Amino acid sequence: CTATKMVAPLLRAARAPSRQRLASAPSGVRRLLSTQPRITTHYTKLDRSTDERWAGVDMERAVDETDVLIVGGGPAGLAAAIRLKQLCNAAGVDYRVTLLEKASQLGAHTLSGAVLEPRALDELLPDWRSMDGATWATPVKEDKMGLLTETLRIPLPVLPKSPVDNHGNYIVRLGNMVAWLGEQAEELGVEVFAGYGAVELLYDEAGNVRGVATNDVGVAKDGSPKPTFERGMELHAKVTMFGEGCRGSLTKGLMAKLNLDAECEPQTYGIGLKELWRGDPAVH
Repeated sequence: CTATKMVAPLLRAARAPSRQRLASAPSGVRRLLSTQPRITTHYTKLDRSTDERWAGVDMERAVDETDVLIVGGGPAGLAAAIRLKQLCNAAGVDYRVTLLEKASQLGAHTLSGAVLEPRALDELLPDWRSMDGATWATPVKEDKMGLLTETLRIPLPVLPKSPVDNHGNYIVRLGNMVAWLGEQAEELGVEVFAGYGAVELLYDEAGNVRGVATNDVGVAKDGSPKPTFERGMELHAKVTMFGEGCRGSLTKGLMAKLNLDAECEPQTYGIGLKELWRGDPAVH
């Protein structure tokens, strides 16, 4: 369609490497950008081998092996980890399942409140309502919908089985739900590493995904190594699953390398604003 033809060149430009975008920019824009301070000192953007401050620094990474590596500790990643260990236990095999989450603790980056439709959770953990710690879900007791004007509220009907009918659903804070799912995963034997962000894709000689590398620590804001510098580690896996969310950096790199979105329409996003309220427990 016409809209797709108009958007496609913009998407190709956005996906191009930064140096290529700069080279194709008008001369005035290039002069302006060349005088601006660097907004990143990450080693994937600035090669450390050309920076004398890194001379002599040990860049060797420790390597660990696992059977299944899951990148991202949100609902999807944790559900996948739990189901894998359930299947392993049912089959009497002991595969190592490792999960990486960049937040300091599971749920710390999951700020959304939600209404949970529980069918998938019922399939994953049929007894979840009676399990220890499952206090994060409140059953929906009543639905109300209205049209708000400047001066009044006009009630609207909630039709049964319509998308706005939440009968049988639960009000949840996803951060608490994710933390609880993490506890269930660890009880099943999933190795959860919170506070370790996956920052680099690793490939084998044949071009297959081999695993990921975690973030370095001890790097100053100007990109130089601190005395506390410690290289990230490599995690190699037979299977690597990505549950980073809709715009995960590694997922985007993988899609670009393997052309996974070559036959797809451009994905579009909206901007959402979240507001967190802390209520007085006495009136909650």
